[in-house]
Amino acid sequence: MLYYLFDYLDREYDLIGAGVFQYISFRAGMTAFVSLLITIFFGKDLIRFLRRKQVGEEIRDLGLQGQMEKRGTPTMGGLIIIAAILVPTLLFAKLENVYVILLVVATMWLGLIGFLDDYIKVFKKDKKGLAGRFKVFGQIGLGLIVGLTLYFNDNVIIREVDPVATELHARLAADGEEPQVQFRDVKSTKTTVPFLKNNELDYGKIPFIPSEFTWIVYVGVVIVVITAVSNGANITDGIDGLAAGTSGIIGLTLAILAYLSGRIDFSNYLNIMYIPNLGELVIFCSAFVGACLGFLWYNAYPAQVFMGDTGSLTLGGIIAVLALAVRKELLIPVLCGIFLIENLSVIMQVSYFKYTKRKYGEGRRIFLMSPLHHHYQKKNLHESKIVTRFWIVGILLAIVTLATLKLR
Repeated sequence: MLYYLFDYLDREYDLIGAGVFQYISFRAGMTAFVSLLITIFFGKDLIRFLRRKQVGEEIRDLGLQGQMEKRGTPTMGGLIIIAAILVPTLLFAKLENVYVILLVVATMWLGLIGFLDDYIKVFKKDKKGLAGRFKVFGQIGLGLIVGLTLYFNDNVIIREVDPVATELHARLAADGEEPQVQFRDVKSTKTTVPFLKNNELDYGKIPFIPSEFTWIVYVGVVIVVITAVSNGANITDGIDGLAAGTSGIIGLTLAILAYLSGRIDFSNYLNIMYIPNLGELVIFCSAFVGACLGFLWYNAYPAQVFMGDTGSLTLGGIIAVLALAVRKELLIPVLCGIFLIENLSVIMQVSYFKYTKRKYGEGRRIFLMSPLHHHYQKKNLHESKIVTRFWIVGILLAIVTLATLKLR
């Protein structure tokens, strides 16, 4: 909203300083600043409100050190994360941008699903929360919206070299005139494949899949990505500060990727896909990172508030949609490696337990407890040390992700 106000003042009244709102870097900085202010200053009020309403976390006794001391800690703190993302985005972003619209819808959609889950757990005293099938239906619904929009919307394009126009321009160029590369905007389902020289995959050119079914394949991929990443973030949210800190690292990496892919000069220099209008996502990413860091003010050990499913499902879903918009969804196993490992630890533990119980009559375990962070708690590592080490791994994975821009 402020973007449109200052754009009007700049055009109509030539107001000094109003033109600075045209710069993504300025608006991104302001977005992160406002997001931090919202979480830090209003977070305390939310915690008081949640305590007044007795919105406390019910803790199951899993035999973990310091676990029962957390009983009654306010949950549903994800509400402040959502507010700190949406308010600055609405203030500073171009709201007609299709990518911004998708991210706002994803934030509200998964925020509502997570809120219903937490509401049932806290107020209905049902530890299971929202039935799993309803969560999955909600994630599939969002996947359909995102997938169909990214596939069919005319504003979702890439700009690539037009070899015919480039060659023609070279032929018509006057003597001594340097021929210029010509570009064209095209609808495409191309995505980035990491670590390969020709690092692009077109869903429309996958062997044995007729072109008329490309949209089904693409939407299916989108649904799987959103479901997997949102559930991964949900599972990772098990100890103080882990999900928020990890998500902040991932969000900052995606902001860098969006900025590079949204600028034709950087994308040409790095030889990566140029995606028009994508730079506006940097504004949303800045709000996302600011919300995660601001939430850590109260969520770092010892946590004064938990984000609940309201926050964790939302963070995971946002990361998934961001990766899809930047066309880096195949990098998710690297960038979101913490989420992946946490997810796999649960799958491996449950599968191995069932297999050994069927074969030997008693279930055996790979880890002392899953998800993986609980395994290290069982080994008597303090949870703040576990979180810090997971953050370090997350930073290393982010560096590897950025390195793939040149490692081919």
